[in-house]
Amino acid sequence: MNREPIDWEQAEDSFLGPSLAAGDATGWFDRLYAAAVDGRVTMPWSRENPHPLLVDWAHRTQLRGAGRTAVVVGCALGADAEFIAGLGFTTVAFDVSATAITLARERHPDTGVTYLSADLLDTPAEWRHAFDLVVEIITLQALPPDLHARAAAAVRDLVASDGTLLVIGAVPDTETPNTAVPDDGTAAAPWPLTRAEIDALASDGLHAVAIDTLPMPDRPGESRWRAVYHRPAQN
Repeated sequence: MNREPIDWEQAEDSFLGPSLAAGDATGWFDRLYAAAVDGRVTMPWSRENPHPLLVDWAHRTQLRGAGRTAVVVGCALGADAEFIAGLGFTTVAFDVSATAITLARERHPDTGVTYLSADLLDTPAEWRHAFDLVVEIITLQALPPDLHARAAAAVRDLVASDGTLLVIGAVPDTETPNTAVPDDGTAAAPWPLTRAEIDALASDGLHAVAIDTLPMPDRPGESRWRAVYHRPAQN
């Protein structure tokens, strides 16, 4: 008798905890997607529409990508990447989960996006300062706090001269601030970026353009960071 799959958010810690206990901060993503393919959990991060705060920002800024490049960090099944490509950007989208990349390609068989499996903590050297637009949505916060600074540096490193970085993420509950992962590896994800971490993204040559706390249009009572940074053109 087939069982109904468990909601992935309820099952998340059962994948994350053992991974962290083994010193592997990213391997659990692929195992979670694989469990969804097997029907054991619902499909994680599977929204079919681009993030509403990305869409709002793109419309407000009249974002256009003709002749420009973009990269979507932690792309999952590709909704944000497809939206960015639809604006005219030559778009790369990557995820540490090879299963997620396979699913993204299957979901978008006629895509112009280049979907790749890659680790944010070890990106290809040729991606350094290579993209006019870098989009990071809910990826940094999926990593333990002790990896936030390293991952943030890797995201900044993708931004080209005269390029833009867009970051969207959950706003932390002030009553339950971020803490490091316990020594026993017990899970406590997600770990939303603090205001100090959001401010620190404006470094290594990037300047903050706007840092806002905005309500989620489809989730009353929930807020998100939407932060935009720019790397000035190099003469």
